[in-house]
Order: sequence, then structure tokens, then C-alpha cells
Amino acid sequence: MKALYGLVLLLLPLAGINSTETHQNSAEKMKFLIHVTHGPEDPTRAALAFLVAKTALEEGHTVTLFLAGNAALLLRDADMAKVEGTGTGKLKEHYEAIVKAGGRFYVSGMSAKARGMTDADIQGKPAEFAMPKKLVELAADSDRMFTY
Repeated sequence: MKALYGLVLLLLPLAGINSTETHQNSAEKMKFLIHVTHGPEDPTRAALAFLVAKTALEEGHTVTLFLAGNAALLLRDADMAKVEGTGTGKLKEHYEAIVKAGGRFYVSGMSAKARGMTDADIQGKPAEFAMPKKLVELAADSDRMFTY
């Protein structure tokens, strides 16, 4: 068994893999896009999306959230204050951590309009209304994309 292990270690450099390279790759910072389509009607999933965004930011990654469908409502103060997921925490606390760490929000303009949202709902927040073209642009520019 020791001989097999030694052989594997000997062959790793030939395969272009070494422990230093693997460690460096895992330490690289990435761009994450989190596409959220569930809103106050599914508080656990909504809060989970924000929790994952917060966690990625804490790890030093860049994070953008695109809120579509009922998720557009999550940036309204009243909805944000009442959403708490089972085991996924309070949305407002996650939102505040995301903002503090430099996270950015895009809200589907069509979803927001269909749900009666206005500029006043996102005023003072690192957010803007955007069309599907922006979502496609963000996805193409991201290293990883999560959907909730």
C-alpha cells in the first residue's frame, strides 16, 4: 500500500497537479451570481439565498444577486423585515451583512412593475432595476451561479 501511495505522489507532478497549485486554486477569489426567484411566500429559500451570498462575501468573493419573480419583493422594507427562514435565518440580517460587504442587487424591472414596486422601494439600497439582458450579462461574467 505504501508503494502505491508513493507511486501516486511520484506521478502527480507529471500530471501537472501538485499540492501547492491545488491550494492556490482553492484560495482564488471568484465572482458569484445568485439568481433568486422565490420571495416572501418561501421564506426559507429566500433567506437561504441571502445567507449563501453573505457567506461568499465573508470568504472574500464578489457577489451579485438578481431578484426576479416574487423575489423582487424581498427588497421592500416591509417584506424584508418579516422574512425568516427555518434554519436559514433572518433575511434583513443577511441583507445588512451583504450590503456592508459590498454586495450588489439587481431587481427584475418587469417583475417589480408587475408587483407594484417603484423606485422608492429600492431608494438608498445598492440596487437597481434591470431587464433580462442584464441577467444574461451577469451570468456570462460569473464564475459560478446559484439559483434559489
